[in-house]
Amino acid sequence: ARAGGAGYGDTISRMGYDLHALGDGSAAAFEAMLLAMLDAAPERALTFQALTMVQATTFSAGFLVRVLELLRPQITDAESRGALLNNLAGHLSDLGRREAALEAAEEAVALYRDLAAARPEAFTPNLAGSLNNLASFLSALGRREEALGAAEEAVALYRDLAAARPEAFTPDLATSLNNLAAFLSGLGRREEALEAAEEAVALYRDLAAARPEAFTPDLARSLNTLANRLSALGRREDALGAAEEAVALYRDLAAARPEAFTPDLAGSLNNLASVLSGLGRREEALEAAEEAVVLYRDLVAARPEAFTPDLAMSLNTLANRLSALGRREDALGAAEEAVALYRDLAAALPQAFTPDLAGSLNNLASFLSNLGRREEALGAAEEAVVLYRDLVAARPEAFTPNLAMSISVLSDMHRDLGDHARCREACLEAAALLAPFTARHPDAHGGLFGQILKDYAAACAALGEAPDMGRLAPLLAEAGVAPANQSRTGVEP
Repeated sequence: ARAGGAGYGDTISRMGYDLHALGDGSAAAFEAMLLAMLDAAPERALTFQALTMVQATTFSAGFLVRVLELLRPQITDAESRGALLNNLAGHLSDLGRREAALEAAEEAVALYRDLAAARPEAFTPNLAGSLNNLASFLSALGRREEALGAAEEAVALYRDLAAARPEAFTPDLATSLNNLAAFLSGLGRREEALEAAEEAVALYRDLAAARPEAFTPDLARSLNTLANRLSALGRREDALGAAEEAVALYRDLAAARPEAFTPDLAGSLNNLASVLSGLGRREEALEAAEEAVVLYRDLVAARPEAFTPDLAMSLNTLANRLSALGRREDALGAAEEAVALYRDLAAALPQAFTPDLAGSLNNLASFLSNLGRREEALGAAEEAVVLYRDLVAARPEAFTPNLAMSISVLSDMHRDLGDHARCREACLEAAALLAPFTARHPDAHGGLFGQILKDYAAACAALGEAPDMGRLAPLLAEAGVAPANQSRTGVEP
């Protein structure tokens, strides 16, 4: 194909796919060569525009971001620019560049808002889709109320579109409702989250009944969301039914098209493991977690850059399931492997994977402590806190609750070592961090806040002293804990 010709992008894409399949680093070298060419002649990025629009491209997120950034000043048509910005936002997010992703998503929404104001019938769908993207990027930065607002606007727009043209827009409405359920749940609005998830499942059931090959995957995905929302409300048997149905659907899909649906099957099995564990069915939970890990190991062998994060996540789940059955050494092995994987990922992409590394270190601390390796447990917990402090310095709204949780884990490690004074101080710091979040979202954070206060009271008792109400009372007031309810925290004035 002639450079710049109609088939040029297709040829480049095919070469990238073939080199990627070799798994010997050739694909990375090919990308580097292409980028050197584009840096020398940025106008040639236009020949790559179609390639950046392909969802299942084998090119790395870093390569695609660089191409899209070169294209960005060259694309001035509002509609095309909006599509480019939405793609750029997604790839930036994959790299952990969340502020840059949000900026691109906000520009896309602004463009489509103007286009929809002038030609609503043509561009309202684009506006709604961009709002869904924006909601995800806002949520990733901890701006949950704004994320919910964007998600609610997307649902409202798709609801109107689906009322006028159900065959065209009911799938988008269902997807938006599934997203809305997650955002509502993140704010502790669990009943509303369940309603949104149930509506999404109902819509996808009708769609899958009419066109199973097109919509069964979406139904399975929405059933996983429903299972999580039911579980959060204590409806565990119902949650299990939804999770099992999702696994059954994905198992059939993966049998027919393994390359497309094995990742979804693995994710569903990981979800099923958690639901089974919540019902006390620990052996079955372990079986599901083990199968998920096996599937992810096979996926990583073929495409490590795509599936190593999923393998690490599933190893953390496996560690929890093994620990629940008293297999503590095995649990520790899984947790250590998860930390090692996340450490490598965070070294390569710190913005994307440092939060996962910190969370895995907290898990590791607990498993080490369970085995009596308390000094090592303390070291893991301290490292997690250091990582979360750095994350909070950059993005306080997103990571302060995680830092509070991590300091709470650290307080447990101090307690296990008999250092009740450090335990007490860690509890107070964790409570101070979490108090304003508890006031805003008591359903989401009240449980942890209460546990931290109980741990504080226990540390004071171990030291033979009364809780310091001079330090505690302002925190209780900031968290919105009424004096009449303070005894529930384990702290008595």
